[in-house]
Amino acid sequence: MDLELENKRVLVTAGASGIGRAVAERFAAEGAKVLVCDVDPDAIERVQAEAGLQAVAADVSSSQAVVQLFEEVQRHLDGLDVLVNNAGVSGPAKPVESLRDDEWRSTLAVNLDGSFYCARSAIPLIKGAGGGSIINMSSVAGLFPFPLRSPYCAAKNGVIGLTEVLARELGPVNINVNAICPGNVDSPRAERVNVMAAQSRGVPVEEIRQAVLNQTSMRRLVSVQEIASMILFLCSPHGRIISGQSVAIDGQTNATEF
Repeated sequence: MDLELENKRVLVTAGASGIGRAVAERFAAEGAKVLVCDVDPDAIERVQAEAGLQAVAADVSSSQAVVQLFEEVQRHLDGLDVLVNNAGVSGPAKPVESLRDDEWRSTLAVNLDGSFYCARSAIPLIKGAGGGSIINMSSVAGLFPFPLRSPYCAAKNGVIGLTEVLARELGPVNINVNAICPGNVDSPRAERVNVMAAQSRGVPVEEIRQAVLNQTSMRRLVSVQEIASMILFLCSPHGRIISGQSVAIDGQTNATEF
């Protein structure tokens, strides 16, 4: 299938590694003009050297940093057709009564505030292009209550609410907006969450890994390429009629308790 993404101008936040890098590389392979941002200088160097992608440093939890990021977007891409709000952090894995203020605030700042700041700056550019797409990275944790993950669940549920409002506001100007809700992804970040959960519960990490698999009907982890495939489809002419949706890519989550 020709996704008709050639020369589309795309920004992927946290695009130097993990899901973001997979998405950025797939857009580039389709002929899109891609810029990624990240907070990890080593990852930025790697993605430039290994994938040949343009990359800049930016912390999307800072509104001023996002203003500066979009100056780079204008300089590198001369406009924007697609925003992929991929930046996120896992946050702590602990009971609510043990949470510190900074753990709560920092989790919402990156996951939710960052999506808002980037969308706010991207919308005028995408409108100027005559329409386009915004993808917000949520999670199945935005759809289901996962114990010990209250900041993350709250942030990712907020991303879904933001997505639905943006879809209503921007549909009339030919911009579709969707939330992607990955399940348990085969990635180093997911493994770090497994380790935190094991420590919080005082059980071996192998027990957590098996419990994670048992939470889904398909009994396997999600690959970053499966997530990238859905994102590209939603941003292509084939998927542009789809808007305001929370798309779970998770093998059907059917439990949230270990």
